[in-house]
Amino acid sequence: MKIRYIVLAAVVLFSGCTKSQNVDRLFVGGTIHTINSEQPLAQVLAITDGRIVFVGNEDDSPDFAAAIVTDLAGAHLYPGFTDSHAHLFGIGQRESTLNLEGSSSLQEMLERVAAEADKNKTGIIVGNGWIETHWPEGRFPNSADLEKVVPGRVVILTRADRHALLASNQALSQVGIDRSTTAVQGGRILLDEAGDPTGILIDKSMELVAPLLSDPTAEQRKEILMAGASAMAEYGWTGLHNMSVGEKDVLQLEALAEQSKLPIRVYNGIDVEALELLSAGTRFGADNRVITRAIKIYTDGALGSRGAALLAPYSDDSKNSGFMLADKDITAALLQQALLRGWQINAHAIGDRANREILNWMEQALAVIPEKSRKIADPRWRIEHAQIIDLKDITRFVELGIIPSMQPSHAIGDLFFAPDRLGSNRLAGAYAWQTLLDTGSIIVAGSDAPVERGDPRIEFYAAVSRTSVDGFQGNNWRKEQAVSRENALKMFTIWPAIASFQEQELGSIEVGKRADFTVFDRDLLTVPAPQILDAVVLWTIVDGKDSYKAKP
Repeated sequence: MKIRYIVLAAVVLFSGCTKSQNVDRLFVGGTIHTINSEQPLAQVLAITDGRIVFVGNEDDSPDFAAAIVTDLAGAHLYPGFTDSHAHLFGIGQRESTLNLEGSSSLQEMLERVAAEADKNKTGIIVGNGWIETHWPEGRFPNSADLEKVVPGRVVILTRADRHALLASNQALSQVGIDRSTTAVQGGRILLDEAGDPTGILIDKSMELVAPLLSDPTAEQRKEILMAGASAMAEYGWTGLHNMSVGEKDVLQLEALAEQSKLPIRVYNGIDVEALELLSAGTRFGADNRVITRAIKIYTDGALGSRGAALLAPYSDDSKNSGFMLADKDITAALLQQALLRGWQINAHAIGDRANREILNWMEQALAVIPEKSRKIADPRWRIEHAQIIDLKDITRFVELGIIPSMQPSHAIGDLFFAPDRLGSNRLAGAYAWQTLLDTGSIIVAGSDAPVERGDPRIEFYAAVSRTSVDGFQGNNWRKEQAVSRENALKMFTIWPAIASFQEQELGSIEVGKRADFTVFDRDLLTVPAPQILDAVVLWTIVDGKDSYKAKP
């Protein structure tokens, strides 16, 4: 029997029974994708108190009296999409400072800087998001470029990957960087042919200009975090695994959640510097809207700036193999403490050497601290990015229970320069999604925003197509590493739930779970791949309430 309903004041009554079941909200009129193998598709979804109380088809649905009925009008509702690796504060900064993302050339970037200088006549100019790999100039920018458009100004422009920045001559001068300056261990100061700094500082050397940057006030931090969270909700994310988080932001996010102002769920991986925050134990704030139980560590830098640690030199820089940022002994002690205290580890590793080293260190810690001595028997440690893996190390992920946390958009951006950095042979283990899945691993997917745009449509498209948004793939980019639509959906839903210890609460649409949903106007599982990029986010729903709703 097809369900019929009528609206009486604020209550919707479903006919066919003398007594109706009261619910807060009912979803009808579309396709519901459950990720439940016993019932993969449904037509009716009911929620009460932020949890799912019914999911099924029209013919087996009870009668409901619903305070709110949402007619999906043919749309497709999925479990809430989770960005499993992003930087919320950085996303908020992108929304509120000079955004250099999308600069198609060095000249365009400089024009944007000049325009910002016209608005900001005397203060420091801070920007984020440039990346040179697509530029026709074919090189890094330098401080001499800045002198041509903003002479004498203090300028600090962070590369999109946040592993390098460009500082102006005035900025270098104010912190005393010159040809005699020694780079910080774990960082580099690029020099020109004459031996003078070019203005490019890589990884830990970026800390040298930190004194020029004022720390935002508490109110400014709150506004930046809210701007980032609102932007992610508008994109369709119901949750975000927040990486490299300081104590101030953890406390600010908890306060926002307690005040019912935070539109998405946040799972924090804190900086090592904030470790004292976890000394009293893992943190679960505002009915688990904000969870802090992970530690983010860095083992190496980024591929684009040639800071990723490789087993052999870069193919386009024969004297450079990148470098490790992590110390073995310090990391080993931290890993053992993590097992004893129940902390998850989120370890940044991009190069094949970095991935091998952190796998070695994790294996040793797991051997030293047996399951019976751990606070959590299955710690669900993660390697963030896992971009370049030697084929000998692929199976070690599943053997050790280490979860690869990867960002599909990196593969469709890096395809323009990674072959030059790595050469043909190493591409076999580069962004090797399907190979990892074939060995039995799960993959949790994210965007690394603001390094990338942070759009789930781009991430889903990248995972299933492995081509740029313009349809380009290039030679030898291992198209067989693209994943199925079904696995891509798991990479953004149930697998992130598992990777954050929340599979009993999130990740699929089943009775008893939290009512977190992402609604698109089309079926991401069946439309031609290019049409995924044009999908419209109609609703982002967290705990049964709209965090975002598209305008009619």
